[in-house]
Amino acid sequence: MPIRDWVAALTIILAWGVNFVVIKWGLDELPPFLLGGLRFLLVAPAVFFVPRPAVSWRVLIMFGMTLSFGQFALLFTAMTVGMSAGLASLVLQSQAFFTVLIAALFLGEKVRAHHVLGMLVAAVGLGLIEQGAYAGNVTLLGFALTLGAALNWACGNIIVKTVGKVDMLSLVVWGALVPPIPFFIMSWVFEGPELIWHSLANISLAGIGALLYLALAATTLGYVLWGRLLSRHPVSKVAPLSLLVPIVGLLSAAVLLGERMHLLQWFGGLIVMTGLAINLMGSRVLNLLRTLR
Repeated sequence: MPIRDWVAALTIILAWGVNFVVIKWGLDELPPFLLGGLRFLLVAPAVFFVPRPAVSWRVLIMFGMTLSFGQFALLFTAMTVGMSAGLASLVLQSQAFFTVLIAALFLGEKVRAHHVLGMLVAAVGLGLIEQGAYAGNVTLLGFALTLGAALNWACGNIIVKTVGKVDMLSLVVWGALVPPIPFFIMSWVFEGPELIWHSLANISLAGIGALLYLALAATTLGYVLWGRLLSRHPVSKVAPLSLLVPIVGLLSAAVLLGERMHLLQWFGGLIVMTGLAINLMGSRVLNLLRTLR
């Protein structure tokens, strides 16, 4: 990739890595569905200044319901019911494998041997993290919901890939019109009007800051850059770049939230990262070995 795309990738990694700590701060003051609805509600007014992307309403709805609503409804709920910020940043990166598999099934992209090996290695690591749930700082329900969030992210990646060349700022902004509706319906039904009004009436500056970060940095900036990378490069090359996100996520959660993982979870996380690395760099290693022969 050219240097500008590497800079974009590093910006995404930093913004999304710290994102999990910010989510925890936001969830301290707002229930998950309300937090999700407000996050995208803050992005939506930009439609008055950004032209609509050259895609159908069907594509906008699918994009909004997978990458925005589906992913964050499950992720925010997971982090409410016992998924730690650091582990959430790690498990969510299984989207890379879901993305490669879906692209192979529906777009005809080739799955290489190193992709399969990387997926198998990462699956072992995720299994160890699941076993580590019995040790304390993460629940099985939180783990399962985070995997569901990763699957929704992968589906959103495929939608972005299939639309081809499209202005990503327009797609993200106009796609933000979709998730507030199901988020607020879910909030009203499951969280209730009393909790909604109480949370809004007592939100602090830290909560407002968390909302602004989630809306502007993690959503608008992050997904615009991510979508542009997906439109310029193969899915199998872009998706695994997210392997650096959990490094930032784990470090920021340890420093800012004081989170600590059990030994089994650290070992599982290392194996997941190894699987992601194989998926990302396997082809280069194989080409190097062929050159040395």
